[in-house]
Amino acid sequence: MLHLPHISPLEHSAFVAAGLLTYIVVTRVRRQRRHPYAAMAWVLGIAAFPYLGLPLFLIFGTRKLIRPATRRQPAPTGPWAHAVPLWTRRLLAAVGVAAAQPQASVRFDADGAAALERLRALIAGSRHTLDVCTYVLGDDEVGATVAADLAERARAGVRVRLLLDSIGSLKSAHSHDALLKAAGVHTRMFVPALGIPGRGRANLRNHRKLVVADGARLWGGGRNIANEYFIGRVGEPAWLDLSFVACGPLAAQAQALFENDWRIARGVRKAPRLDYAQRLARREAELGVHAGVIPAAATATAAPAPAPTADAPALPPLAQWVPSGPDFHEDILHALLVSAIFHAERRLLLATPYFVPDEGLLEALLLAARRGLQITLVIPGRSNHRLADWARGRALRELAAAGADVRLLPGMLHAKAVVVDEVLALCGSANLDSRSLFINYEAMAAFYGPAEIDWLGRWITETAQRGQRASARPPSWWRDIGEGLVATVGFQL
Repeated sequence: MLHLPHISPLEHSAFVAAGLLTYIVVTRVRRQRRHPYAAMAWVLGIAAFPYLGLPLFLIFGTRKLIRPATRRQPAPTGPWAHAVPLWTRRLLAAVGVAAAQPQASVRFDADGAAALERLRALIAGSRHTLDVCTYVLGDDEVGATVAADLAERARAGVRVRLLLDSIGSLKSAHSHDALLKAAGVHTRMFVPALGIPGRGRANLRNHRKLVVADGARLWGGGRNIANEYFIGRVGEPAWLDLSFVACGPLAAQAQALFENDWRIARGVRKAPRLDYAQRLARREAELGVHAGVIPAAATATAAPAPAPTADAPALPPLAQWVPSGPDFHEDILHALLVSAIFHAERRLLLATPYFVPDEGLLEALLLAARRGLQITLVIPGRSNHRLADWARGRALRELAAAGADVRLLPGMLHAKAVVVDEVLALCGSANLDSRSLFINYEAMAAFYGPAEIDWLGRWITETAQRGQRASARPPSWWRDIGEGLVATVGFQL
């Protein structure tokens, strides 16, 4: 029989005190703001079960990596600067996000088969460099097809780098190793599940999705590289999702972020520190991106921007890459969303697979609904994560009761998009939940052109018509208690 060493009450109390002091140091001294539910859960866990709670906190509790101070970015200038709302310009410049730039073209894909063809065409068109970051690379038809495409470009002399999240691709990460390694594809796993000193924390996952060809063409959105996001699994339709291809400076912004992620995957203590702003400036200098000039590498293969109409100014698509995560001091996407909600004057259209907002984001949405804004929230009736479905219940009922149009779709929706009036649209990897907004490495593209805002707005509106309205009716007492318990711990899970 296993005998544990005897611990006196005084020693136990000292260990509890040390554990709580560790929590205070990590969260307060390092300024790691937490959701109240998460803070309460960690404090109670460390106090009640210190010998389990403290090790778990040290492994999973860290929310931010140490970085240089945020570098304020210059505000956008030029004939198109007025298209970016003043509050957006000031906010994103203050938190270090590179300014919006005109793109040669932007094209969205809601159809999975078309999106896959667009992705494969972008890969096939690469001539010098190809950088891929995805949460999942499936051990299936789509995963094998894209892996073969990457291998082909590597054999053709293109420098190909593939960054996979070690948790997201846990089941399939090494399925294509033989093919990729033989062809010369450079592959790295982002933060192993057990955690290695100098390589981040196991709870901090890279959820970003991007493919950059030659630093000038970008494929992004919400899709991972697996069957369910494009063609569907056997006997099941493809999930509803969105992706886009942008040709222009947006690709340089995304690649600068990829360089940081690639460094973190190698080990943050093994490379000179060069922050996102510095990498972006260097990349833009290499491409000749300045003052809103679109690099020739993008215009050479991009279709011309849509011709202006009576309702749209004669401007090219205007966009910027908005990252957020442990590698930034601020919770950038959360700040942008809350600010956007308070500045909205007419409508807020939102699509997300998981809706577990923190109190600040939820309160902003409730106030917007009560002041008469048109709020449409589209989510799956049943997602692929049952815990998220339980955790969202209270927030959905409060929104419905406040007058928001909450729609539950019959199939799985995986798209992440937000439209604010006619001035801003977001599309990318971040869900409207606390994990995406406070813990994960995420990135969204912010669009300011009328054509892009209109496209995303129409897609969300039309998709919402396929769903059933959510009810504001209170649940049974046991369901309410269960939802509360799941929501309490869901922030960390």
